[in-house]
Amino acid sequence: MIFVKSEREIALMREPCAIVRDCLQFVGERIRAGMTTKEVDTLVYDFIKASGAEPSCLGYSGYPASACVSVNETVVHGIPDDRVIEEGDIVSVDLCAYKNGFHGDGARTFRIGKVSPEKDALVRVTEECFFKGIEGLKADSPLYDIGYRVQKHAEENGFSVIRAYTGHGIGREMHEDPAVPNVGKRGTGPRLKAGTVICIEPMIAAGGWRVAIKEDGWGAYMLDGKPSAHYENTLVIREDGVEILTL
Repeated sequence: MIFVKSEREIALMREPCAIVRDCLQFVGERIRAGMTTKEVDTLVYDFIKASGAEPSCLGYSGYPASACVSVNETVVHGIPDDRVIEEGDIVSVDLCAYKNGFHGDGARTFRIGKVSPEKDALVRVTEECFFKGIEGLKADSPLYDIGYRVQKHAEENGFSVIRAYTGHGIGREMHEDPAVPNVGKRGTGPRLKAGTVICIEPMIAAGGWRVAIKEDGWGAYMLDGKPSAHYENTLVIREDGVEILTL
């Protein structure tokens, strides 16, 4: 069931979403070669707690950290550990904050120092895919138009779209209906109503789109070992467009 949020509920969501936005900026200004992914997670935990919120990911279905920190070929849900981030890596940081009874969610992929042209283009195109996905999006838009536009832009640039993971609705729960795929047939899917709050999160790969799960049961990595990138924002569907809460 897709929940439509009232203006009061959306107002309550603004604060956790702003915390996500500010935390991602905070991490982006500090992440560097030589840090471990666990140190990145500590930055996230400390920032969210200092903001008077709770890290939604910590303990979610047993997840042991406050952020998903995924390096290079790891797409999503990378558990932070002692892995050292190196010059030339790309690192996706996905995090959620809970406050006022609601969640906010966002992700960015950061370039560490000088990266290869392929990785640089991948990160750029992944972010572009988000903004392509919301072009023309408003109340009564078909849901799968989002994935159609994401897929079209990714593939036109020589990249592939990961099928195994999607965006999602968000609110009192971190994951709500609807699932928001990054592929789709134009003009299909349920019509989105004004007040629907969703997370759109392109996950784009330099090689093929097939993934496997690490032995830890969480981290998803590209089977061909090629790099991948992730970009996500929480937004509200409005009568005449969208309102992005994590920008």
